[in-house]
Amino acid sequence: MPLRPEHQIHLWPLLAAFIVYKGGLFALLFLRPARARGIFLATLGGDLGIVFVLVWFTGGGESHFYLLFSVLVALNAYYFGPGVGVLAAALSAGLMGFANVLVLPPAPWSHIGARATVFGLLGLAIGHIATRERAARADAEQLNAELREAIARLEEAKARALRAEWLAAAGRVAAKMAHEVRSPISAIGLNVEMLEDIVAKCPGPMMGDADELLRGIGAEVGRLAGLTDEYLTFARLPRARPAEDSVNEMVGELVAFLRPEAERRGLALREECDPQIPLLPFDRDLVRRAVLNLVRNGIEATPRGGQVRVATRSDGGWVDVAVTDTGGGIAERHAPHLFEPFFTTKPRGTGLGLAIARQIAEEHGGALTWENDPGGGARFVVRLPLEGSGHA
Repeated sequence: MPLRPEHQIHLWPLLAAFIVYKGGLFALLFLRPARARGIFLATLGGDLGIVFVLVWFTGGGESHFYLLFSVLVALNAYYFGPGVGVLAAALSAGLMGFANVLVLPPAPWSHIGARATVFGLLGLAIGHIATRERAARADAEQLNAELREAIARLEEAKARALRAEWLAAAGRVAAKMAHEVRSPISAIGLNVEMLEDIVAKCPGPMMGDADELLRGIGAEVGRLAGLTDEYLTFARLPRARPAEDSVNEMVGELVAFLRPEAERRGLALREECDPQIPLLPFDRDLVRRAVLNLVRNGIEATPRGGQVRVATRSDGGWVDVAVTDTGGGIAERHAPHLFEPFFTTKPRGTGLGLAIARQIAEEHGGALTWENDPGGGARFVVRLPLEGSGHA
C-alpha cells in the first residue's frame, strides 16, 4: 500500500531514524550481551512505534501493514512468554485503533476489534507453546545432565572395580613372592652373621677385605628383608585397632628417631605440634608407619641444606599430620600416578610407601592428600578423624 501524499515528505527522515535505531540496538547487544533480554524488552516500544507510524502513513485501519503488529506479538510471546505476549497484543490493538482515528474516514471498528482479538489469542497461544517448549527443553537438559553424571559415576565405579581387582591380584603375587623370598633371605642373613663371627676370630691380611664384603652383603640382605616386609604389608595390611593415644607424642618420637638420618644427609628435621590437640583414637603402629614413609620420602627428596617439617594441627573434627619438604616438588606428569602401587621415581624404590600410607589413612576413616608448596617442595597430609571412624 503506497504512502499517503501528505506523509511522503517524512519517508526519508523516518528511514534514517529507523537505521540509526536498529544500528544502536545491535551495538548495545554487542557491548552488553548479558543484558539481551532487557534490551529486547526495552525495544518493544520502539518497534511498536515504528509499525504504528507505518500503519498511520499507509491508510490507518485500512493499511495491510497491521500484520506487522502480529509479527511483533508473536516474537515477544515466543521469547518472553504469554504475559509479555498479551501486553504486546494490547499495545498493538491500542496503537492500531489510534492510527484508525488519525486517518479519515476511519475503517469499521468491527474490523479493528477482530484484529485486536486475533492479537490477544496469538500472544496467549504462542506464549504458552513457547513456555511449554522451554520447560520441555529444560527437562531434557536436566535428564541429559543426570545421564552424563550417572555415566561418569558408572565409569568411575568400573575403574575402581578394575583397580581393586588389579590390586588384589598384585597383592597376592606380592605376598607369594615375599613368602618365597623371606626364608632364603633369613638363611642368608644368619650365614652372614656366622661368617662375620668367623672372620673376626681369624685375623689375617685378607680378613679386613672379607669383613667389608660381609658387611656389604649384610646391608643388602637387610634391604631385601625390608622390601619383603613392605610387600607383605601392602598385600595384607592389618586392620586398624584404634586406641586413645597422643598423636603429638607419636610425632615427637618419630622425629627423634629419624633426626640422625636427616642430619647425616645435611638436612634439618623439625616438628611443630599443636599442644591443644586432644587424645584421639588411632592405631599408633599403623599411623606411625604412614608418617614414617612420608618423612623418609621428604628426606630423600630434599637436597643438602634443606629441611623437612612435621606439623600437627586440628581442623574442626579432624587432626592433620603434615609433612612438608623443601625439595623439588611433584612433577606434573607424575601426579596422576602418585598413589599407584609400584609407581616410583627412585632407582631402588618399591613404589609402595605412598600406597600403604593412603591405605592406613583410609583404614582410619581419614585420607592422605598432597599439594606442591608454592615456595618449593611438597606437602603431604595424613588426615585423621577426631572422634574415630576407623575399623575396630
